[in-house]
Amino acid sequence: MDRCQMRDEMISNAHIQLPLYLGIDGGGTKCRALLYCQQRGALGVGVAGRANPLHGLQQTFDSITQSALLALADAGLAASQISELIVGAGLAGVNVPRLFEQVIAWQHPFKVLHLTTDLHTACLGAHGGEDGAVIITGTGSCGYAHMGDRQVILGGHGFALGDKGSGAWLGLKAAEHVLLALDGFAEPTSMTPKLLDFFDCKDAMGIVGQLAGQCSSAYAKLSHIVFSSAEEGDEVALAIVHDGAGYINQLARKLLSVSPSRFAMIGGLAEPLHQYLASDVTQAIKPIVAAPEMGAVMFAQYSENYAGH
Repeated sequence: MDRCQMRDEMISNAHIQLPLYLGIDGGGTKCRALLYCQQRGALGVGVAGRANPLHGLQQTFDSITQSALLALADAGLAASQISELIVGAGLAGVNVPRLFEQVIAWQHPFKVLHLTTDLHTACLGAHGGEDGAVIITGTGSCGYAHMGDRQVILGGHGFALGDKGSGAWLGLKAAEHVLLALDGFAEPTSMTPKLLDFFDCKDAMGIVGQLAGQCSSAYAKLSHIVFSSAEEGDEVALAIVHDGAGYINQLARKLLSVSPSRFAMIGGLAEPLHQYLASDVTQAIKPIVAAPEMGAVMFAQYSENYAGH
């Protein structure tokens, strides 16, 4: 770095004042971090691997730390400033009490860590810090509503106990049918050659070899095959998508029955699923105000203010 660059960085960083907040959105596929300060707003973003403690505590801790360091680097700040960060973390899986306690006991590198579910922070972000309801449809699926002191959580039981309508569920159903079709027990589908091509194999055991022991994110990677096949009119793919969308409709109606002030859908499948949802559900969907990682920043701010009182 030359002198001019150093001078510009010093001038830029001079306007960055403490406290520094870090919002973490951790899920089954990736961990996204947003660095934020009151004076300058968003400073930097970092993205690392999955951060769902259901799939491993150390992986979760490593992903959170790596995403934090990447966000600091993106902001032009030193890695040593990780110890100054006030972190709000919304993680998948911590709705399970045992996992919440294990994560909160982590000897983290931050100044302070405020922990909640990814549902809570997604809801805060979607509605600008106000009450409301959300459905998250990504690697997993879950419904959540927050109104005053009341919370409603629907689904979110994890792969493969639940998460119907999610990317992982769609991929699982596609793989199940293709394997049956290859053995001659199910109707043909255009998804069969697509899966064989995706895994670069020639038979059912090739697919099994690729998926055996894999976690939800591996199955979620197959969801695009299901959607593309459905768009081409493949009846098997259409049936899978309609089944998943039907469950999301049920989630939405259950959440809407408690009369939230706003309702939104978040996640990588929110857009591709939209055309398959019922009209009463799509008409209720409002645009999100901010991303889940900004909701995590809001959670950190609220938690600090509450602690200060």
